[in-house]
Amino acid sequence: MDQRALVERARKGDHDAFTTLLDVRLARLDAAARLILRDPELARDAVQEASIRAWRDLPGLRDPDRFDGWLHRLVVNACLDLVRRRRRRVIEVELTPLISPVAGDATASLADRQLLDDALARLDPGHRAVVALHYLLGMPLPEVAATLRIPLGTAKSRLHYALAAMRQSVTGEADRPREAVTGGQLA
Repeated sequence: MDQRALVERARKGDHDAFTTLLDVRLARLDAAARLILRDPELARDAVQEASIRAWRDLPGLRDPDRFDGWLHRLVVNACLDLVRRRRRRVIEVELTPLISPVAGDATASLADRQLLDDALARLDPGHRAVVALHYLLGMPLPEVAATLRIPLGTAKSRLHYALAAMRQSVTGEADRPREAVTGGQLA
């Protein structure tokens, strides 16, 4: 059955249709919430809160074809609400890969994960949300902006500054301005 038909059935109160819609999305929603919140327990709480909101507000969804973006926005908003409520809590994250690595040096992989984890930990939740939606969920930036209800330029800016901060965290160097080369082009 297609997504649109499931959304229509769920809007009319069909619990099974709603469960089917959520089941295929839960792992990705949980992974995004973990990246944003940096705590597996809080991530589960955020996904659960978003699921409750989705069931409650589903009859008000105008376009069933936008269910995925709407659901992602609910998860991101639930994450940001939890962050606001728990500002002072120190949190850690356990990153789990979506796809198992083929083969390689486990030590180097672990070190890379730790570098990534540390770099993500230094980002503010709004920037982590853009990184998670764009890179983890594979959303194009216009869709990320629509999901977060921010202008496209703001999404681009947040992604740019988040990546620059992560790069600086990993390499220890700030971005250097490019040097001009002959011909008026930047190197």
